[in-house]
Amino acid sequence: MSVEQDINFVLKSLLAGGVSGMCSKTTVAPLERIKILLQAHNEHYRKLGVFSGLKEIIKSESFFALYKGNGAQMIRIFPYAATQFTAFELYKTFFSNTLGSDSHIGKFLSGSMAGVTAVTLTYPLDIIRARLAFQVSGNHVYNGIIHTAVSIVKQEGGIKALYKGYVPTLCGMFPYAGFSFYSFEMLKYCCVKYIPEYTCTTRSQNTGGVVLTIPAKLLCGGFAGAIAQSFSYPLDVTRRRMQLAMMNPETHKYGKGMVSTLVEIYRANGVVNGLYRGMSINYLRAIPMVAVSFSVYELMKQALQLDTGVQIS
Repeated sequence: MSVEQDINFVLKSLLAGGVSGMCSKTTVAPLERIKILLQAHNEHYRKLGVFSGLKEIIKSESFFALYKGNGAQMIRIFPYAATQFTAFELYKTFFSNTLGSDSHIGKFLSGSMAGVTAVTLTYPLDIIRARLAFQVSGNHVYNGIIHTAVSIVKQEGGIKALYKGYVPTLCGMFPYAGFSFYSFEMLKYCCVKYIPEYTCTTRSQNTGGVVLTIPAKLLCGGFAGAIAQSFSYPLDVTRRRMQLAMMNPETHKYGKGMVSTLVEIYRANGVVNGLYRGMSINYLRAIPMVAVSFSVYELMKQALQLDTGVQIS
């Protein structure tokens, strides 16, 4: 491929990934907010469940409060998803050339490295979005994205405060992104190879003549999300507790480090109510989120004529 074709491929991949991320996160934004409130034991919601919590948000704040923090999420998710999906395509090409196109390790590492690359570039926006989503009406500490960033830097130790919880995020992202992409690729392959009459439709050069139907894309993405979340969830809880530790004097103990935070969560709440607190909502959130993300990305690739087995030289 020429340099111009390479640039065109990367730009289209960035667009496809960014749009898929925005669609997927907006789809589950209300569940994302209640998950954060439950994970970090917000005093107004700690005794509530998923659906009772959603009802309480609408009752005590407003319907639009379900999407609190989603503005910051959109600013974060476009570059995050764009970077992740584009990096996956590039890493997949690299590992295919070095380990072989059929290498399972190569497929897993492609997803893992893509997730690590994306989260490293956009992590501060994730902290800002979490802080905004954690607030409830009448107890606001932050007034917006910029105010949140400036306050964190000034009050919590400089720029490094914007990376609080970064280590458990990376530790969780490696298996999460790896299993997400690997599972989706393998499920897609099995559908195309073994049951194309039920799962495939339109002609495409990329999948040996056919592509998955939209329902098949959603199912493959949903299963991939469920598998990935099962492995990485305790580290996601740890990350949130570290990100939100400084918002309440009682939770400052959770901001000292990954291992100490894991231990504190386990001591205080155990496994089910601590390390896996909010897991049910995470399945409700992650399955449709990953399903929509992969499905929109695949559709965008087809629309942008990227679904043709393009390789970066």
